[in-house]
Amino acid sequence: MTLRLYDTETRTLRDFVSLVDGQVSIYLCGATVQSEPHIGHVRSGVAFDVLRRWLAAQGFDVLFVRNVTDIDDKILTKAAEAGRPWWEWAARFERAFDRAYDKLGVLPPSVSPRATGHITQMVELIETLIERGHAYAAGGDVYFDVRSFPNYGALSGHKIDDVHQGEGAGHFKRDQSDFTLWKAAKPGEPSWPTPWGDGRPGWHLECSAMAATYLGSDFDIHCGGMDLVFPHHENEIAQSRAAGCGFAHYWLHNGWVTLGGEKMSKSLGNILSIPAVLERVRPQELRYYLGSAHYRSMLEYSEHALQEAAATYRRIEAFIARVERRVGAIPRGNWTDAFAAALNDDVGVPAALAEVHHTITEANTALERGDGERARSLAAQVRGMLAILGVDPLDEHWHEVGADSSASEPAIAALEGLVRSEMQLRQQARQDRDWAKADAIRDKLAALGIDLTDTADGPEWSLRNQ
Repeated sequence: MTLRLYDTETRTLRDFVSLVDGQVSIYLCGATVQSEPHIGHVRSGVAFDVLRRWLAAQGFDVLFVRNVTDIDDKILTKAAEAGRPWWEWAARFERAFDRAYDKLGVLPPSVSPRATGHITQMVELIETLIERGHAYAAGGDVYFDVRSFPNYGALSGHKIDDVHQGEGAGHFKRDQSDFTLWKAAKPGEPSWPTPWGDGRPGWHLECSAMAATYLGSDFDIHCGGMDLVFPHHENEIAQSRAAGCGFAHYWLHNGWVTLGGEKMSKSLGNILSIPAVLERVRPQELRYYLGSAHYRSMLEYSEHALQEAAATYRRIEAFIARVERRVGAIPRGNWTDAFAAALNDDVGVPAALAEVHHTITEANTALERGDGERARSLAAQVRGMLAILGVDPLDEHWHEVGADSSASEPAIAALEGLVRSEMQLRQQARQDRDWAKADAIRDKLAALGIDLTDTADGPEWSLRNQ
């Protein structure tokens, strides 16, 4: 089976062929570290973590770069409003993003370059663009000459005559479509020396320089949110290819998390911060929710949908625990062919999850007929598939982050003990043929959301979807 990915630039589903046999190079536009991350920010991290895990499972050596934008107008503004140094402000929220990614089980990148650490590479890129006639300096700023690049707009579909970048000191720009590569220094702002005067980099320039530094002039996949298609990624392509780089060969974009039909953003005030959401569900449950939709689709947030996803995940955990109680430890197995076909079809997580639940149903059927080994084999496949999706309940990571979650191991152990005690009382009542008492115990547990199932090996309990 061949992995096929939807490429934004060609607007087609393409067979994936890596530039170097056995290796895959990926660049993901990371955070502008201006404030606490919300669930819309981390969706791309979760979505493309699944792609990375699937590639690695196929035997690829994956080089994964996720940058940090630590110098930006918004960072400077928010730091000034708070009366804090800009670098301290950026570092504070860089750590917040790292904590959020780690909580949700997103694998750390191979490298996480900061924009401020690559000024030399940015200056060199600007020099190349000026030499090639694609950029010009004016009034201490440097601009990219968009009309010098005939293929501008190929990614987004924008026509040059309709483009207005909405940035830069207007009277220095030759054309409204030109965008800023370098911004002249302003009083009180950080700056670096260049041949065109002191200043700081433009946002678009940063990613082109960092991608080339770590992945080379040509690399496999560039990822990011669909809101970055224009102008950010369009401008990255223009400046990189104008400088002689082939740049990314595939462009993948994830959909937004929306609230009331609108993109979740700071400006709309509809923010759901990661710490706030993790007060209501566990990290693995939030990851399951964010990763359950197809990466290119919009994910409309609602508290009901979040809790439904959390309940579904708890049922998966209950299944794994039930099999373990009946047949012993479950190893992590391989995925099914149907699961592989789903992920090879543009990382089709919804179809992959459908296969997970189908396999769980088969395993439960095997348990009911007393075929423990068949149930264990199927449960091992379930673990293997969930591992690719980053939500294997038995993964050590969830034990590590569970210590401060709402469903920590001590709480689960306490619940197990209490329920087992009630089940023993019920069993004794049944032996005494006190059916009223047995039914009362069962009803009491049911009212608390705990279902009992009588099996050939004795009663089992599980948490019900509330």
